[in-house]
This record gives sequence, structure tokens and C-alpha cells, in this order.
Amino acid sequence: MTRYMLDTNIVSHLLRGHPAVVARVTAAPMATLCLSVITGAELMYGLAKRPGAARLARAVDELLRRVEVLPWPPSVMAGYGETRAALESQGQPMGALDLLIAAHALETGA
Repeated sequence: MTRYMLDTNIVSHLLRGHPAVVARVTAAPMATLCLSVITGAELMYGLAKRPGAARLARAVDELLRRVEVLPWPPSVMAGYGETRAALESQGQPMGALDLLIAAHALETGA
């Protein structure tokens, strides 16, 4: 089964109701969707910055209950290090959290 790890940008667009993202995500079977624990942490950070955003908090809670959040396995460390070094040597650095999520997706086959 193909898995799709939703990154923080996709989740943000989904929560904002961006039509193309909503259509694409809802077309996928729920069992194929997952989040990295890194994305979960970023969502919690976003909520902490907006303590009065009750509607957003409910939407995030619902998402986290419905979509599997994958833990960070230690096996991701090597892939992260190799990928980051390769990208930097090619002059294509990537944001640290984005790269952590990408390495997690690669390691888990999502």
C-alpha cells in the first residue's frame, strides 16, 4: 500500500480549506495518509502561538485523531545526515524541519 506523509505546508492548506489540497487529500483512502511526529510538533507550535484559536485547535485535534502520526525511528538519522550533506554540497540547502520530514518519509516509504 502506498503511504502519503503530509508535510506541514499541506496540512496548513488542508486546515485552511484550500480547494485543490482538500480535493487531493480527501480523494486518498484515510489508511494511506500519515504525518511525521515532526509535523505534529509544528502544529502544536502553531497552536501555542495562537492560544485563542479554538476552531483551529479543534481542527488540528480532529486531524491528529484521524491521521496516523508516525514516531521518529532512530533509523532516520543516517538518511537525514546523508541527504542534508548531499543537498548542501550541491548548493541546495533545505530547511531543517522540512528535511527531517523528508528523511522520515523516505525511511518509512511514505
